[in-house]
Amino acid sequence: MEGKINKQLKKVLKKIVKEAHEPLAVADAKLGGVIKEKLNLSCIHSPLVNELMRGIRSQMDGLIPGVEPREMAAMCLGLAHSLSRYRLKFSADKVDTMIVQAISLLDDLDKELNNYIMRCREWYGWHFPELGKIISDNLTYCKCLQKVGDRKNYASATLSELLPEEVEAEVKAAAEISMGTEVSEEDICNILHLCTQVIEISEYRTQLYEYLQNRMMAIAPNVTVMVGELVGARLIAHAGSLLNLAKHAASTVQILGAEKALFRALKSRRDTPKYGLIYHASLVGQTSPKHKGKISRMLAAKTVLAIRYDAFGEDSSSAMGVENRAKLEARLRTLEDRGIRKISGTGKALAKAEKYEHKSEVKTYDPSGDSTLPTCSKKRKIEQVDKEDEVVEKKAKKAKVKIKVEEEEEVVEVEEDVVEVVEEQETSVKKKKKKDKKKHIKEEPLSEEEPCTSTAIASPEKKKKKKKKRVNED
Repeated sequence: MEGKINKQLKKVLKKIVKEAHEPLAVADAKLGGVIKEKLNLSCIHSPLVNELMRGIRSQMDGLIPGVEPREMAAMCLGLAHSLSRYRLKFSADKVDTMIVQAISLLDDLDKELNNYIMRCREWYGWHFPELGKIISDNLTYCKCLQKVGDRKNYASATLSELLPEEVEAEVKAAAEISMGTEVSEEDICNILHLCTQVIEISEYRTQLYEYLQNRMMAIAPNVTVMVGELVGARLIAHAGSLLNLAKHAASTVQILGAEKALFRALKSRRDTPKYGLIYHASLVGQTSPKHKGKISRMLAAKTVLAIRYDAFGEDSSSAMGVENRAKLEARLRTLEDRGIRKISGTGKALAKAEKYEHKSEVKTYDPSGDSTLPTCSKKRKIEQVDKEDEVVEKKAKKAKVKIKVEEEEEVVEVEEDVVEVVEEQETSVKKKKKKDKKKHIKEEPLSEEEPCTSTAIASPEKKKKKKKKRVNED
């Protein structure tokens, strides 16, 4: 197993060396190299030799005369058992099975403790519900129950060893005016028995955690320095052993524990997860959310180096882990400081951070945006209507003067009496139009966007056409 030659093998081989003309077939290449060095005997190791050895083992009964099959079977079984024991004892300090079992048991204890404490609080809450709100620590709560029991005993009990004076006075005051129901002595005995179980399990958990810390520092000191005892133990347990974990790549170690999310992301063609069990490491926990993915990738790369050094290295010191952790912490500081450095310039000077002032503006509600209807009222004031009429009259007079000038140039031969008749007709038409406009204004109000000047501008053109028609008729 160790690749060494014992005394019996040496004696046999020394006899063969003198008579041997062919190379010696060896099942182990390492053992063949040792034989060649010490005895100067050529050895051979190949797949054909392995087949030959397997045939010899299967036909051992016929090759060795005078041995019964029962004795041969017992010899094979004993040899197998001794080889298995030797392999287990080969490296007692490197047995990572203890770590796998310890971390699994620690997780189970945490689950059971949570269930027991929740049950204890609900059970005793029927009798003294106020105690659960006053004492938040679970272990202190169970110790108080174990010491006092029934709530009537709180007045005479001394809890100075477990609680501070203020909390003790509050508990005693709450016990006097409690709204809980009365319970029998048998119920109190069962509750107290559950409290003792919780206290014993919590004490055993602390002892198991110390054991796990010691084993991790003995088996994987560099991994412990990089990611901590619990995360390192969970990584080893997830991979099965330290050697299996050492065979994984850094990208695999980074997402180890998030396989379900990884395969779901690959199936739906979305972003793959950035971290798995390594997320609970202290370096990733103290990083801002923006840089968690980057730090977890760098931490996984350095952790893989530490795992391989612990698995295959002969030195059991944690110097490499301390050095790599210092590098990662320096890298983390540069990443965090980069956000507050100047973009322009040298890039080394820190930007001046202005003092933050909280500016609170009190905004009132504006009801103008609630309604979509026009803002002008249907009934306008009389003053507005009169002003609009005056504007219309002035514009109409100006248009009339222009029309007269044009008509004098075009129609010079028209007699005076005809002009008078035309003017009378024009005045009558104007009066009718004014009346129609006033009626129209009363029925439909003008909008703000369309001023009433449009009607005044359009009227002179119409009047021109009508005048020309009437002059031609006359």
